Amino acid sequence: MALSVNSTPGFSLTPSPSQQVTPASYISSFDFLSQYLPDTHEKEFERYGNRSISSFLRLVGAEMPSNSDLIKWTEQGRLHIKYTSVTSAGSSTDDTAVFTVADAGISAVAIRKGQTVMISDNTAASTLNNKGIVTNVSGLDFTVAFYEAGGQANYAGSVTVFVYGSEFAKGTNGMEGAIEAESEIFENSPIILKDKYAVNGSDMAQIGWVEVTTENGASGYLWYLKSEHETRLRFEDYLETSMIEAVPAEANSGAIASAKGTEGLLYVLENRGNVAQGQLTALTEWDDVVARLDKQGAIEENVIFVDRGMSFDIDTMLAAQNNFGSSGSSYGLFDNDQDMALNLGFTGFRRGYDFYKSDWKYLNDATMRGGITGGAINGVLVPAGSTTVYDQVLGKNAKRPFLHVRYRADQAEDRKMKSWIVGSAGGASNSDLDAMEVHFLSERALCTLGANNFFLFK
Repeated sequence: MALSVNSTPGFSLTPSPSQQVTPASYISSFDFLSQYLPDTHEKEFERYGNRSISSFLRLVGAEMPSNSDLIKWTEQGRLHIKYTSVTSAGSSTDDTAVFTVADAGISAVAIRKGQTVMISDNTAASTLNNKGIVTNVSGLDFTVAFYEAGGQANYAGSVTVFVYGSEFAKGTNGMEGAIEAESEIFENSPIILKDKYAVNGSDMAQIGWVEVTTENGASGYLWYLKSEHETRLRFEDYLETSMIEAVPAEANSGAIASAKGTEGLLYVLENRGNVAQGQLTALTEWDDVVARLDKQGAIEENVIFVDRGMSFDIDTMLAAQNNFGSSGSSYGLFDNDQDMALNLGFTGFRRGYDFYKSDWKYLNDATMRGGITGGAINGVLVPAGSTTVYDQVLGKNAKRPFLHVRYRADQAEDRKMKSWIVGSAGGASNSDLDAMEVHFLSERALCTLGANNFFLFK
């Protein structure tokens, strides 16, 4: 039988005498022999800049340990006595009248016999008022004898009453009864946060290096641990955002069976803080904020953390106060002139109190609160400094920042920020799992002291 050679595999490449692409010399697949392999950049391009949004609590608060499931503290009540929903059983020109307190949550009045009171009509634009001395107190009622000869004014509805002093005749007994200090006890409980990164042992043997610059300022080369590093950064962000957004699980809710929740900053401000709707674009609107702060703690210095829109509104409002420079852009202390770059931003101003403005990245970030419409927040006003409260655990008065985080810790266990490795790869040897798992855990709660001094702008 004659020899027969198969026609395949044949050869189809015809070398070209010069370096040019021809139909005969073109290699259609990318393999390690191809001269047309793609050029690659080993450095990762940071197209979103710094992606971390944490820093708010680090700027305005502190972190301190706690060893209990429940954190409790006492805040002072008001020093003076005032009721704003009071009705009179008397008529116009009566020399005496019985007043009844209808303020919410009041079971007995703190006004005592012999005290002098100021009475003011609640009707808008009314100038009617009386002053009198209390002659009898019973439950929610107290009797007032008026100092004015004309007797009770012609009040149209409810009145406001506050105590301004007392008066006693010669040779009489002292004040009847005493007033206990008014205080409120607040509490919060920590929640446990967890996260995990995992990579199997086989993938760890295929090393591919990537040059990176990380959000925490470090730079260099990472391979499979790049994802572990981003998991850690993401978890650190969640440690802050959970303290801002968290809410307690309500009774009969779907979450109550598996989660208890905790009181985050926004929840507390919605329920115990001052809330303002809309952007503040005029000084008269800021005057309303100042007037409310006067009625609260009157903290001298405050920091406003705002989104980009509110930041621009404040800049525009302040710029409008001085428009006498060239082209209407002389901003006083900035000393702008025609030959220098125009600074259109402000970092603070004084209007009754000192207000320092800072952009809050969390409100602008597209993956967090930036761009949402339902429940949008424009900014938060936070009082600077610290306040004195009675710490129920320590059993004594203690100075605390208005905002601070309490994390579970004692001498044997610190749960501020735990991380550990499980598996049999990457240096770990504590499990038969052919992988490396990096676990993260924290247990913490936010304490918002003096929420009546905060403002939430929506």
